[in-house]
Amino acid sequence: MQFQLSEEHLAVQEAARDFAQRQLKPGVIERDKNMEYPTDQIREMSELGFMGMMVDPQYGGGGMDTLSYVLAMEEISKIDNSCSVIMSVNNSLVCWGIQAHGTEEQKAKYLPKLATGEWIGAFCLSEPEAGSDATSQRTTAIDQGDHYLLNGTKNWITNGGTSKVHLVIAQTNPELGYKGINAFIVETDWEGVQVGAKEDKLGIRSSDTHTIMYSDVKVPKENRIGEDGFGFTFAMKTLSGGRIGIAAQALGIAGGAYELSLAYSQERKAFGKEISRHQAIAFKLADMATEIEAAKMMVYRAAWLKDQHMDYSTASAMAKLYASGVAMRHTVEAVQIHGGYGFVKEYHVERLMRDAKITQIYEGTSEVQKIVISRSILKGQPYISTVNQSSLENA
Repeated sequence: MQFQLSEEHLAVQEAARDFAQRQLKPGVIERDKNMEYPTDQIREMSELGFMGMMVDPQYGGGGMDTLSYVLAMEEISKIDNSCSVIMSVNNSLVCWGIQAHGTEEQKAKYLPKLATGEWIGAFCLSEPEAGSDATSQRTTAIDQGDHYLLNGTKNWITNGGTSKVHLVIAQTNPELGYKGINAFIVETDWEGVQVGAKEDKLGIRSSDTHTIMYSDVKVPKENRIGEDGFGFTFAMKTLSGGRIGIAAQALGIAGGAYELSLAYSQERKAFGKEISRHQAIAFKLADMATEIEAAKMMVYRAAWLKDQHMDYSTASAMAKLYASGVAMRHTVEAVQIHGGYGFVKEYHVERLMRDAKITQIYEGTSEVQKIVISRSILKGQPYISTVNQSSLENA
């Protein structure tokens, strides 16, 4: 397999890294502390094309591949994960969901605004009683002939307060179980859509996470995505791609913590020499570099499989499971390397440690990823079977 990035990939990576260092790093500590939504930063990200990277150019997007998106997510996540999660939801859940499964009318109506960042989207699946068990939807969308009547509550919704478009998963025919679930495009200014208070979170504090209430919201029939009963399948397919974005976020968090730790350990002295020259610290750096590199290969490979239009569901679950674990382990180690300085906000690593935890929870907990992986294995579909020998030789 080829491990060298193309010139286009390198240009995307450099642009994202430069933007993150110049535009996101200044003020990131204060935004986190004050739970301040990054309005100016998201506008600049939109102008640079980061909010609709994979959307077809005919709808105003960048037309880039998944790997380009992953590279940008990785660099932005090294600095500001509130910005990267806003970017992730808009790109790999909302834009991709509509582009992959929407009608031509839906694409033409919504993608140009979403891809350019004029509108921000939200993915509304989780409920107070339906988190990991996405089949237990209590939000209902009852068929009223020319429209659906939407009622229910969604929680932990990223972009909940700023979004103009929601992709809402709701139960239409309870007697059919998960086969009775549908997905709908809902505009937030429609009557009956109510946004709850912003959540006060451990990490990703400047992104806006809200509870959303729907009360007798009239959803036009043309805003249903796919055939009747396609909603659960739509949610699972969309999340499989979204997990690549979160895996990239976790990879960026780990990489950011490593870069800060390496730089600090080469400046800080103890017992007459830089602490990086003490085996206790040098071995921590070696472990960090090795596991981050392993996570990178898994994340990039999942993106490559998606770009090759091959089955990537197991690969994305593995990438998210492993990368999120690496992010959690090595942000803790980064704080340890920094010592007392790591425990204060000025040195950034304590924020990365707080941000890392959510990557093990949202878009499918680590436990859910293990369910996905084990089911694939038990069905006789181990990870390596997703790529045949000829694909490897031609890669």
